[in-house]
Amino acid sequence: MKAGFFQFNPVFGNIEANTEHVVNRLHDEKFDLMVLPELFNTGYQFITHDEVAGLSEDIPGGFTTSALAGLSRSKSCYIVAGLAEKAPGKYFNSAVITGPDGFIGSYRKTHLFFEEKLWFSPGDTGFHVWDTDIGKIGVMICFDWFFPESARVLGLMGAEVIAHPSNLVMPHCPNGMPLRCLENSVYAITANRTGAENRHQDNRGFNYIGASQITGTGGEILYRASEEEEEIKVIGIDPSTARNKDLNRFNNIFRDRRPRLYNQLTKRFS
Repeated sequence: MKAGFFQFNPVFGNIEANTEHVVNRLHDEKFDLMVLPELFNTGYQFITHDEVAGLSEDIPGGFTTSALAGLSRSKSCYIVAGLAEKAPGKYFNSAVITGPDGFIGSYRKTHLFFEEKLWFSPGDTGFHVWDTDIGKIGVMICFDWFFPESARVLGLMGAEVIAHPSNLVMPHCPNGMPLRCLENSVYAITANRTGAENRHQDNRGFNYIGASQITGTGGEILYRASEEEEEIKVIGIDPSTARNKDLNRFNNIFRDRRPRLYNQLTKRFS
């Protein structure tokens, strides 16, 4: 599989320009799977409910999903991208996956970060893995990585590659993803954005850390982008290596689990 990310700095609120930029830049690139940032088409820092309402789209019927589906059809490729979703009475921080036949499915972010809780409802789709002709692709969004259960569930569901659209502002994720991949023997493609947003009058802005990353099944960093530059990076990976969960001849990372002793994981913290 030729898999990679597109790291760039979206213009807040300009869906058509951001989407056109992606379509134009990817037109001549060769890849099987491309991961775009979280909320790549709108920017991240919403400050009013009216903005959220005006910039959220139907999935799959909206402009952005239709454009990505068209690109996937024309290039016979898969794309995972983050966008704001409009649903009856709610809005979600979501990601779509498109392929050679168009729209495939969507995921709603499970773990909302910071002021996202003002604008979006917690995701209700649960995690999902899509079995495609290039491999089994799971999706999580940005802050989901902070919860080891996210990658573990995707791994247990058979994911070989975790597509990870992100708008990272904390510095921990690039160094944390190797552990997530090692403990589940999966690849991960973290597509972050660059730049800064400072849309509040009281100067509560975000500086995005870039450093998009492709991480291997053994926890190795296969590629890490710069912190500031726009960049498309595609490398070759072998999803079949993610099917081997043997750590050595005595240990298998999934068979050795003892779920009966983990019952505290399902209890709500108070």
